[in-house]
Parts: sequence; structure tokens; C-alpha cells
Amino acid sequence: MKISTKIAQSGLVTDKTTGAISTPVYQTATFRHPELGCSTGYDYSRSQNPTRKAVEEAIAALEEGHASFAFASGMAAITAILMLYRPGDHLIITEDCYGGTYRILEQLFTQLGLSVTFVDTSDTHQVRQALQPSTKAILLETPTNPLMKIADIRAVTSIACANNAQPIHVIVDNTFLSPYLQRPLTLGADIVIHSGSKYLSGHNDVICGLAVARDPALCEKIGFIQNATGAILGPQDSWLLLRGLKTLALRLRQQEENALAIAKWLTAHPNVTKVYYPGLADHPGREIQESQAAGYGGMLSFVVAHPHLPAQVLRKVKVLQFAESLGGVESLITFPAVQTHADIPADTRERLGISDCLLRLSVGIEDVEDIIADLAQALE
Repeated sequence: MKISTKIAQSGLVTDKTTGAISTPVYQTATFRHPELGCSTGYDYSRSQNPTRKAVEEAIAALEEGHASFAFASGMAAITAILMLYRPGDHLIITEDCYGGTYRILEQLFTQLGLSVTFVDTSDTHQVRQALQPSTKAILLETPTNPLMKIADIRAVTSIACANNAQPIHVIVDNTFLSPYLQRPLTLGADIVIHSGSKYLSGHNDVICGLAVARDPALCEKIGFIQNATGAILGPQDSWLLLRGLKTLALRLRQQEENALAIAKWLTAHPNVTKVYYPGLADHPGREIQESQAAGYGGMLSFVVAHPHLPAQVLRKVKVLQFAESLGGVESLITFPAVQTHADIPADTRERLGISDCLLRLSVGIEDVEDIIADLAQALE
């Protein structure tokens, strides 16, 4: 089946007894055993719940992985993946990554013995140069948040596979594109992670995270961590995620169309000096993006000409909502330097280009003319 069909039919008729089109919400903590030594396959909802299982199977199918695991948040999913590694292990991470990923690595996991090197993962030479004998994983964001840099997933997996001394996992945060537009496991990656609160659920009404792997042995390890630590997604939130997922293709198609039109409009605005969007003809890495993804997504960032403009824009917008997060049907505008990336030191932010003049847009499904008109009056 085509990906749009698979998305629309996610979780279809998982309850074979009743034939319910919508997966039921199994709001239960525990399950009755038929008799001693016999189980229905469900014992306790931390270990497994039918509603959560339905969404996990759906995500695994869309990402073409062996299994997926639903967590209480995107950060819980990242935490579980980082728990695969031991003191003394070394990780290579995208330098302009999400601020929460930076924070948990710098303030928690480095204290527990992991070592981390942040590099520009859109430059495969830098990735290769960062390798150490103790390197165990390379974590990519592509496109990156918020600068939209493109990493070549195939090239990075080739670097990892060429290291014969020990396996190096390639982990891809696929939050920005979703499996509708990009499936890293088919390109050689080992693990895909998502903040499911974003495009997968798509309605800004649930906090959740996903991890998907293609190797059964690796899936077994992630499943053990999920069960042992207990940061699982509850049945009601699993149902919300599954319901939102069904319209992913329609939503993202419109969001991408809107984003491209807005990006082109912004490039011509006198108060905008730079636009970051993979769909623009001059965007660095566009050819790589087109070789490994089916589109460009609904996220873009832009730099305004004067330091006073971000506060003005955030105050004056009406259609756009000044809020964190992304991927919902509503258009959101964010100021990364003081919101999503505030935990990154100021000098590092400035070096990377996450300046006090940078704004990020999560483009929604509203009429694009209304969004552009709103930006026009806010940028005056």
C-alpha cells in the first residue's frame, strides 16, 4: 500500500471481537488471568496495553521498523535510547539540536559517564573526524531544529558501518518530517525517534514520544528499558495519538504547500535577511533532502533585520500563535533563543546562528494568504 493509505488505516479494526473501526481505549491498569500459568498476553498496562500496542504497531509499520515503543514524552523516548549506552561510551550529536536534547546530555548523561561531541552533521567530514574508539552512536536531526541543516543519512550510516571495530548506531530524530516524508530506517539508520506531540498527533493536544528500531535484538533492549523505567504512554493519550495520526498525510501536505509559499514571500521582504527552508532553490543540502525524503516539511526559520523586530512580531501576530512546540494544525511562531534553545550557552547559540533575530515558524493548515497577511502587518 502507498504511505497515505497506510497512514489513514493506522490502527484499523484492532478489536477483532467487535470489529470496531476505532481502536477502543482500554482504560485499565491490570488484566484478569484465565487460570494459573495462562495469560491473555496482557498482564499489567505498564508492560503492555492494547491501545498502546495498536499505536506502536502502526508507527512501526509506517517507519518500516521491527517494533516501536510509545513513551510519555519525546524526551522520555530520547532518555530511553540514551540508556542503551554505558559510562565511557562516546556519542556524536548534531550541534544545533533541540535544546532539550542538549540539556539532557550536558546536564545529566555526561554526569553519568557518557562523553559527547557536538558537530555539524550536515558535514560528513566533521562526523568522520569526530569518531573515537569509544564511539557507540551518532544522533542526527535532519532537517535540524531550527536551522534546517540537512544530514546525508546514507553517508553517515556508511561511516558508521565502516567502523569494523564495534557497531555504531545511527539514530535519527525524524520529528520534523515524519514517516510520511522520510523513513530513515530504509536508508540504513538503526533507530528513529519522534516527539509524537508534533506532526504524528498533529493537534497540540497530547504529549508523547516514539522510538522505532529495525533490529529485533535492539528492539528487545529498548522494550526492556521501556518496561523497567515505566515512562510509558497511557491508553487515553495512545488513542489521541492514533486518532491524530490518521490525518498525517493530509495535514502535512497542506502544511508543506503553505510553508513553501511563505518561505518564498519572506525571501523578498525588506525586513528579512535570511530564510531557512529546504524547499528553497538555494537551500544548502536541498539535493540531499530530495534524495532521501519525499518533501520539505512544514517548518521554516527566518532572520529579521533589526533586533527590536522579534518582540514586535510576537506582540502583533494574530493568526500565528506565539507558542512553543510545532507540527499542529495551528500555525505557531517561536523565538528559539529564549524558548526552545535557551539551555544552549549564548556564545554557542550565536556561533551556530541561533541569534536574537531568529524566529521559527511551524506552519499550519490555515489559508496561506491569511498567514502571509498576518506576517506582513507584524513585520511593518
